[in-house]
Amino acid sequence: MTDPAMTNQSKNIQVSVWAPDRVDQTDRVIATEVPVALEYNCVSHAVMMISPLDLEDFVRGFSLTEGIIDQPDNIIDLKIDHEKNGYVAAIEIKPDKFDRLEDFKRTLAGRTGCGLCGIDRLEHVIRPLTPIKANEKIPAEKIHAAFQDLNRHQPLNEATGAVHAAAFMDQAGQIIAVREDVGRHNALDKLIGHLMSQDIDPASGMALITSRASFEMIHKSVVFGFPALAAISAPTDLAISLATENNLALIALARPDNMSLYCDPLDTIKL
Repeated sequence: MTDPAMTNQSKNIQVSVWAPDRVDQTDRVIATEVPVALEYNCVSHAVMMISPLDLEDFVRGFSLTEGIIDQPDNIIDLKIDHEKNGYVAAIEIKPDKFDRLEDFKRTLAGRTGCGLCGIDRLEHVIRPLTPIKANEKIPAEKIHAAFQDLNRHQPLNEATGAVHAAAFMDQAGQIIAVREDVGRHNALDKLIGHLMSQDIDPASGMALITSRASFEMIHKSVVFGFPALAAISAPTDLAISLATENNLALIALARPDNMSLYCDPLDTIKL
């Protein structure tokens, strides 16, 4: 199904630009942000603020990284409707997955890309993960080159300056998929959902993100099976601990002249 919101990613408004010697009027492109309600088997589960593009990818990725499904065929049907105040994603999942969802039900009320909204038990913050297994080495110079190339793959951010990106780089160093969103968690979920729909093995490359490496981003990466994650901003201590415990190579502070390897339990990155 074609995403109904692909033509509604941004809008133009006029702004006043102040400078010490003048005030000018100019047009600016503003990123669109809308609520998306997720309903599983006709039961409301979450409302997320999101950029209205690649919504099906988001639903698939969110469903996997939030532990609602375990694999793509757990989703029986997926429909997205545009309503007056936003979008409604109606997802039908297998009965056993819905039963599990009811056991760990969360109500996520609305902040953009919220990572923990609505969790009411500490044990739900970090769910048990399956550590990454041994994988092919990825040369550091390929990661660095891909990061320098990432800007040209972000048309919405180039226009608005207001959105994050998550990208998948293959082992040859080529960026083969990018998803953008006002929320960093949403962008990564969209990327994961796209790779799921294309049956692309996460171990055949790694993820790049234009945001900080918080523990939620590590958690999502490990759930999907990325062997490595590179972030433009710094990680938190919990992110480093979670990555180390689950064999995820973590690069952060990716800059034009250098980048920092914070942990690499399986020696995935070839320095």
